[in-house]
Amino acid sequence: MIEKGAGAIARAEPRTTAQVRLPDGRIFEAPIDTRVGDVLKAAWPSPARPFMAALVGGRLRELTFPLAGDAEVTPLDASTSDGVRIYRRSLSFLMLVAIEELHPDAEIFIEHSAATAAGYYCEVRGRRPFAQDELRRIEARMREIVAEDAPILRERVSREEAMAVYRSRGETDKAQLLAHRGRERLVLYRLHDRRDYFQGYMAPSSGCLTHFALHALPAGFMLQFPHQGRPHDIAPVKPYPKLFAVFEQASDWLDRLGIRCAGALNDATAGGRLSEISLVAEALHEAGLAEIAGRIARSRGRVRVVFIAGPSASGKTIFSKRLAVQLLANGIRPMPLALDDYFVDRDRTPRDAKGEYDYESLGALDLDLFEAQLRSLIDGRRTDLPRYDFLTGLREAGQTVTLGPEHVVIVEGIHGLNPVLAQGLAPESVFRVYVSALTQLNLDRHNRVSTSDCRLLRRIVRDSATRGYSASDTLHRWESVLRGEKRHIFPFQENADAIFNSALVHELAVLRPFAEPLLLQVRPEEPEYVESNRLLSFLMWFRSAPPDHVPDNSILREFIGGSILSTLRLWPDAPA
Repeated sequence: MIEKGAGAIARAEPRTTAQVRLPDGRIFEAPIDTRVGDVLKAAWPSPARPFMAALVGGRLRELTFPLAGDAEVTPLDASTSDGVRIYRRSLSFLMLVAIEELHPDAEIFIEHSAATAAGYYCEVRGRRPFAQDELRRIEARMREIVAEDAPILRERVSREEAMAVYRSRGETDKAQLLAHRGRERLVLYRLHDRRDYFQGYMAPSSGCLTHFALHALPAGFMLQFPHQGRPHDIAPVKPYPKLFAVFEQASDWLDRLGIRCAGALNDATAGGRLSEISLVAEALHEAGLAEIAGRIARSRGRVRVVFIAGPSASGKTIFSKRLAVQLLANGIRPMPLALDDYFVDRDRTPRDAKGEYDYESLGALDLDLFEAQLRSLIDGRRTDLPRYDFLTGLREAGQTVTLGPEHVVIVEGIHGLNPVLAQGLAPESVFRVYVSALTQLNLDRHNRVSTSDCRLLRRIVRDSATRGYSASDTLHRWESVLRGEKRHIFPFQENADAIFNSALVHELAVLRPFAEPLLLQVRPEEPEYVESNRLLSFLMWFRSAPPDHVPDNSILREFIGGSILSTLRLWPDAPA
């Protein structure tokens, strides 16, 4: 029997070891200051996938993190969101090192993610683009560095020392970014002879970066890596001419504004240029909207249905209303048709792998009724529209409408780019628009900004203001949202007749003062704390900007509030 009470208490010497409890219940003991990665190597000598980092007491840590005491430790590989970010970041560093060793004259800019395969599109400046045979040699050098398992060393330096490193290499955008950093010290990573800053943690060495490829493109090349769900597969690169044209257009816009990186935006904000930037950015948006409306107007009499699709927080609602204004100016009367009203009754809704209702599945819609009523509206027949009651989960009777030849039906929904939707209609009668924040201002030439992070920040701010959700609530749902987008939206992007890039160059500066207080409310014991901390660290690179310069019809107003379009009725009633 174990003795309890005062008699069981005895004086003890300070412990020189730490106990690590793993998710499978095993406990390992190691000397204080042992690296987390060494403990995981003892627990899993040959893991199925290399570990990229670990959660130590609920905090994200690098594998080189020294243990200071007992802790619960969860290893993270590239099948997790944090692990895959570290893999891609470390792989980018490996690529830069190999290129610097073989082509020291080349300046590499990591521009944006690929649209049809897991990878980053990169541009080469200072020389002609790499040919495929040159990329093969670079890839071979990368694999040599992987084979030697070269350490990726962490060095804590002063801001001035880091800026001196970048100035000596002519990387003025990186020095410009650091000039606005509030903290006086930061971490540089070293691989071979290259020292560099990256926004986030890195792998401990090159040996775990085994899956990648380099693929030549007309104006640059693609650094390919595995999808998060398939950590050993490199998907083939497929052309995406429509989306690529949007990326080129966005690059041209940034050149017009004179802002190519976050440091330049911070300079402009500090210099009082935000009004100018906002006006030009919004004018570019308006020109894009006018061009789309003009294309629809030139097809007057043929185009009768406009589908608007895009991922979460892409600004579809305000886009739809601004497009309606442009259509009205062209003598076309828009008539909204809510795809959500065609949900089947809840008891007939498909369920996902977790047994929950899957409202994002095509099977959740009564496609036969939708297509029949769409044809009825186009033909000018009196049509009794349904209305779905989300409280009861039942479809009820809605309004009765009859459209004239001057009407165009506007349908907003995630399946709008799927050719299965409205496949019974004549192709020339349908116009599809893809709306998304497709680009974002990168921190610098090597630290790209994920557009999904931008959309997530938009949604956190909007969900708090309009739905009463905490940042934890939104973060908890986000992975499921991304999975739905990958299944139902992204595969059909190139089906769009027009693509609208809803990103604004200054939006992260404007979103920061709205998002920061919400993210700071996430408690350390919550599972979402790691992600909220990552977003807070990211936002620190942007100088906060007030919303005063954001026009009241801006897409950004859909998220920060104050939109003139939120209460303005722009959908003229169709005659019954």
